[in-house]
Amino acid sequence: MSLGAQRPVGLMQGYGRECGIEPIAGEWYRTGDTAVVDESGVFTYVGRADDVFKSSDYRISPFELESILIEHDAVAEAGVVPSPDSVRLSVPKAFVSLRPGAPATAATAKSILAHARERLGPFKRIRRIEFCELPKTVSGKVRRAELRKLEAERRARNERGAQEWTEEELAKQ
Repeated sequence: MSLGAQRPVGLMQGYGRECGIEPIAGEWYRTGDTAVVDESGVFTYVGRADDVFKSSDYRISPFELESILIEHDAVAEAGVVPSPDSVRLSVPKAFVSLRPGAPATAATAKSILAHARERLGPFKRIRRIEFCELPKTVSGKVRRAELRKLEAERRARNERGAQEWTEEELAKQ
């Protein structure tokens, strides 16, 4: 975003130097958001630079996958993070908070994954799903950083969530 001649009124002066972030460079303000621009100059939001991850060398935006998940009738909220995988480096894993009355069962997990599979390209497929209460910031946003850390720690210990299913397990049912 170009700052032009004047800094916007609501823009903070800067970050503490200890964090190593330098968001203001000349007349540009680095927001940390990523976007793509098409031939006609239209920008499309991809996600936060720190949230986008790679799976089988494809860039995945959690925001896009979460938007598809919350279209399902049983899903109240979702957070998508990379789950370490020996073949694909990582695969998309959805942490899902269900609507009241929706059962946390394998059948519900299978239905949600089928819903997402119909609307996403094959390389964006959600391959793991877990039902849980999502950690949130004070403003109510899902804390993906906390979910990423939890998932990485679990996979390092070869553990999984109590209400977690994989795509492979559900395909056998």
